[in-house]
Amino acid sequence: MRSAPSLVSLSLEAVENELLRGDDLLPHVYELPAHLFDTLVARLPPLSLQKLQNGMPKWKRDDYDANDCFTNGRKRARNGSFDDAWRSLFKRRWAELVDQVRPADWQQAYWEMHLRNCIDEAAEVALLPSFDGKLGEIRISDAMLKFLGYEGQTDALTSKYSKLYQHCERFGHYIRYLRLQNVLCVEETCHLLKNSRLESLVLQWIRTKEHVHGLCQLLLQNSETLTSLEFIHCKLPSTSVSSICASLHVKGMQSHGIVQFSVHASSFLDSNSVFPSEFSSFLSCGRHLYSLRFCDAHLDRHSAGLVFTTLLDASSDLSILDLSDNEIAGWLSSFTWKYKGSAISSIGASKSLASLCVLNLRGNNLHREDADNLRHALAHMPALQTLDLSENPIGDDGLRHLIPFLVEASGKGFFLVDLSLENCELSSDGVIEFLSTLSTLDKTLGSLSISDNRLGSHVAEALLKLLGTAIPVLNISGVGLDSSGFQELQKVSCKSLKLVKIDISKNRGGIESAKFLSKLIECAPQLIAVNAAYNLMPPESLTVICSALKVAKGNLGLLDLRGNNLDKLANDASMLVDLQRDGRLRIVFESSPTSDAPYDDDP
Repeated sequence: MRSAPSLVSLSLEAVENELLRGDDLLPHVYELPAHLFDTLVARLPPLSLQKLQNGMPKWKRDDYDANDCFTNGRKRARNGSFDDAWRSLFKRRWAELVDQVRPADWQQAYWEMHLRNCIDEAAEVALLPSFDGKLGEIRISDAMLKFLGYEGQTDALTSKYSKLYQHCERFGHYIRYLRLQNVLCVEETCHLLKNSRLESLVLQWIRTKEHVHGLCQLLLQNSETLTSLEFIHCKLPSTSVSSICASLHVKGMQSHGIVQFSVHASSFLDSNSVFPSEFSSFLSCGRHLYSLRFCDAHLDRHSAGLVFTTLLDASSDLSILDLSDNEIAGWLSSFTWKYKGSAISSIGASKSLASLCVLNLRGNNLHREDADNLRHALAHMPALQTLDLSENPIGDDGLRHLIPFLVEASGKGFFLVDLSLENCELSSDGVIEFLSTLSTLDKTLGSLSISDNRLGSHVAEALLKLLGTAIPVLNISGVGLDSSGFQELQKVSCKSLKLVKIDISKNRGGIESAKFLSKLIECAPQLIAVNAAYNLMPPESLTVICSALKVAKGNLGLLDLRGNNLDKLANDASMLVDLQRDGRLRIVFESSPTSDAPYDDDP
């Protein structure tokens, strides 16, 4: 039988309801004893909690903070109990997000997320063909109002928050990050968000002049605070790009405040058109520009080349340049004629590309000539740490063009940390030559991926030498090592093995891949993750691996054995009970190959 509520509980519930109705009760609430006040704070709905916090008089605030200072013997932050209450409300409503955000102010985080939900809900209504009204008049759903504390309340109370414009007026100043559909890129949205100070803006499906016009007004309105701008599934011809860039300049200044600019899965600029002067100015004057991404942006070689040469003389501290998934073969041909022969040491430190740390050129249909051109461009990037050339058919000749740069860079104290050469149509001849060069350099790579190249077992000896350079991360998935390749790799020495992560999946290694894995577990105490999936391991492989795991003293946390024939032994709990290490080690089984995960490297 359910127990009757206490008088205190009933009284606090009455206070909650009254706070939603008006402010008359506030002076009396602040007179409550500390323990009752804290209990009330912890149970109030969002609107009541905000009213209580914002209206708190100075004498009560000072007293509240003074009592808070001695809680648990530690000084707590100002209004710590309020912040705890806001975090609790956030977790109750968005439990899946609470561990992903680390706001300085949970109240701000709560109302920002709430308003973003309201705007997303309104966008769904505005996208209906039958909608022809004002955005601000779109009704907020009862489910949304319920979270504010209006469940079961009268229409007279809920009418204060029944429309979108009321939420924008009340909570617009909290919003910092916003994702807008094209239907909301109109002049009315600027009025609804007139109190906002946006820092990050993501735009989707911007296609027409009307969308761009509304967007530009919003950009002008937030130009002093905006630092991140992202376009997804948009169509942005040169005229639109010009208008957008012109709207980003801060009044009275020669530059803009954009730190991150991203175009993804969109059409950006017109093919073979005149490079917009406003966009050139945007690149040249972006003193704070840190990340520039054009991923699957339909860039052609002309536009990509102009972006690169403009950045070469710009004054920003650009760190990330992503030009992946475009068709830009030949993009550096004109650059090479002008700068061929440049040495790393001759590059001025004031240029943007001198600060570049990450260059992503994945999936751009680059060939060996492009690799030759690239090595001259790399001389202008002495700080480069990550280079991704994956999914470009550069072949062995293209790979050989990069070797002189790596040798020169290493000799001058500059060296890549992470290099990706996945699916580049490489053969064992080119890779063996490349790995042999890497093994002789003073400083080793931090990460190398040569996966999905048909190298064969002959590359194993060169890989063995590379492992001796103390490389921490290596991906050799799907290179065709087979049993003989893994037999050669078992000769690895325990003296200098510094591996942290390795991927040997999809290599048809059979029992020999299990033996190599057991040797790794023995010789690499820093190893934390291994992917050995889809290697056609027979059931007895698990015995080999388990024996190594039982005596290992390392920190292995993840072992992926999917796609191998280990069903029978994997279900034997007695073999695995000692290997879980109180949850620190996770062994992933699903031994039968599935249709969505090929077990080998068959074409």
